[in-house]
Amino acid sequence: MDADRGAGTVTSTEVTDVLVVGAGPTGLVLACDLARRGIAVRIVDRSPAPPRTSRAKGPNPRSLEILDDLGVAEAVLAAGSAPLPMLKYRDRAPVARADPWAGSAPSPDAAYDRAWLVAQWRLEEILRARLAGYGVRVELGREVVGLTQPPDTPAEAGAKAEDGPEAEDGPEADAEASRVVVTFAEDRRGEEAALRARYVVGCDGAHSSVRKLLGIGFEGTTREDQVMVCGDVELAEDALDRRLWHQWFDEDGAVMLCPIPGTRTGWWFQAGPERDGRGRPLAPTADGFRRLLAHHTGLPGQALTRAELLSTYRVNVRMADRFRAGRVFLAGDAAHVHAIAGGLGMNTGIQDAFNLGWKLGEVLAGRADPELLDTYEEERLPVAARTLDLTSERLRATLEAIRRPGGGLDSAITADTTGLGVGYRWSSLAADRTHLDASTHPDASSHPDAHTHPDRTHPATVTHPTGVPRPTTATHPTGAPLTADEGPQAGDRAPDAPCTEAATGAGTRLHRVFAGPRTTVLGFGSGSAAVLDEVAATYGGTGVRTCRVYAADEDRAGEQSQEQSQEQGEEQSADRREGRTGAEAGPPGCAVIDAEGHAAAAYGTGASARAQASAGGAASGARTGTIVVVRPDHHVGLRVPADDARSVREYLRRLHGTGHSAARPPEQSSERSPDRFPDMVDAVRKG
Repeated sequence: MDADRGAGTVTSTEVTDVLVVGAGPTGLVLACDLARRGIAVRIVDRSPAPPRTSRAKGPNPRSLEILDDLGVAEAVLAAGSAPLPMLKYRDRAPVARADPWAGSAPSPDAAYDRAWLVAQWRLEEILRARLAGYGVRVELGREVVGLTQPPDTPAEAGAKAEDGPEAEDGPEADAEASRVVVTFAEDRRGEEAALRARYVVGCDGAHSSVRKLLGIGFEGTTREDQVMVCGDVELAEDALDRRLWHQWFDEDGAVMLCPIPGTRTGWWFQAGPERDGRGRPLAPTADGFRRLLAHHTGLPGQALTRAELLSTYRVNVRMADRFRAGRVFLAGDAAHVHAIAGGLGMNTGIQDAFNLGWKLGEVLAGRADPELLDTYEEERLPVAARTLDLTSERLRATLEAIRRPGGGLDSAITADTTGLGVGYRWSSLAADRTHLDASTHPDASSHPDAHTHPDRTHPATVTHPTGVPRPTTATHPTGAPLTADEGPQAGDRAPDAPCTEAATGAGTRLHRVFAGPRTTVLGFGSGSAAVLDEVAATYGGTGVRTCRVYAADEDRAGEQSQEQSQEQGEEQSADRREGRTGAEAGPPGCAVIDAEGHAAAAYGTGASARAQASAGGAASGARTGTIVVVRPDHHVGLRVPADDARSVREYLRRLHGTGHSAARPPEQSSERSPDRFPDMVDAVRKG
């Protein structure tokens, strides 16, 4: 593919493994995830200064889990605030108050129960600081104007004359020929600079240059009649109670004011626009904001002392035809834009990045086959399609609600908007393919903890809204049927659970065990010890950790020496104190005690053990247990009985190769047909 543009002279050629284009939350999360894996990553943004925008009000619970994994959740929480109760007005008088989060609380399987208010520019500052800690800084003022893909086959790569002297025979030449050539505008010199990257990821927003250069369609609709003006404003002190999110909804318009955390007088301002004599919306101005404030709230216009970051938002619902073209990927708003209701735009982008980062890392490290990268589009495109449906439905519900006195933005918030129920049961990485038939299993689409979160469902458990068919049988690889109460299925988000470190007695959580760029193999029950030992011997230190989960009354003697346990416990404690995550954190194996049984409950292993015992397994002396493989992005990849070492071995081989014994050389080529998912793409485009 040749997508070159620009007529300047190429002045230099730089090299990197991954180029991330766009330094918003999506690009920064991806760059942080790659950098901590030791991947050579560059991140550029066309803006001459760090982008400063506040439209997104903060991460949802699933994104907070990701930020926790990256080691920045505490900074994000400190910089923001919990979501505020909403006070709703009609004709300037308060008519209703709502707190959509009043009935929620953290649970053992989810430490974060609500979204968090933090200015987007502050979140980006925190992520940039984290990235700088890895020696990577955002390169500002660099605009991508050209992309040249390598040819489809190595033979063609060697024959390309324009590859010049780098196209000589040998593995280094193959590596150079397999890189994407990226050109940047350099207006100061009237020339172009060039960079070669093995992979490029466009995280450059709804108007993505990367997507346009690739010629990828961006189908959807823009509602010109659904318009809102936005900005950051300052109000006079004591003008409004900063403990509330104020919302005026009148028949002729609306104004919404939410305090910006970390400021004394800053507010997010959103409103229906002023209109001209022909009913067309006017561009936002500070004076226009003052007029809107006075008209709807009754406050004097002079109470608004400053307005900045003014913008006009139109409801835009679009999705790219595909999320990958050869060695170039799309993520975040470059791949999909959503209605603002539910606050899922930025969050879906963060979760795109977390899905893609570990896959790029494993392929570039030479541990996984390049085909692993196919699963990014396979998993995230249906999620994006489902999110478009969800946010559009929430917008309709909100617009209907605000027509009546007392209606407000609380109508946009449901358990679906937490992101905790998003999973990939249809994925080829969901090894036991537990797709339940809704006609025979009416609760099959429910999240494993649907008894506490009745509205939390998977985006595509049986049939996705795009029409993509799903397998409809629910069987274990051994042929045993599964039931909905057995814990998470392959593809589901891996639940959290409080526990204690076996060696030190310090409190921890399973998500802290998962943290960092590794796959985690959990072992429940005495029968899991042999599999964990084999995994540790094969993969220790190469992207896989093991964790033995002991029941409170379980005998731990003989499975791990006291000296080894103490050493691992000390390393875990040091990592926690010093905030180490990722490649610099250890150890590759650990042990925790499920003192209160939360882990067994979350993963359904207590029920499995009881079932085995009732079948005579314990009486006959059989060693019982369960193995759960958790992917680096905290999704269950495989869940099997402890005696099924073969399934564990085969699954890990797909993600991480064969371990120490036969590590393949770093990835050098990836050929993949852009039409791998034609049915899915067509179904999404047809809506």
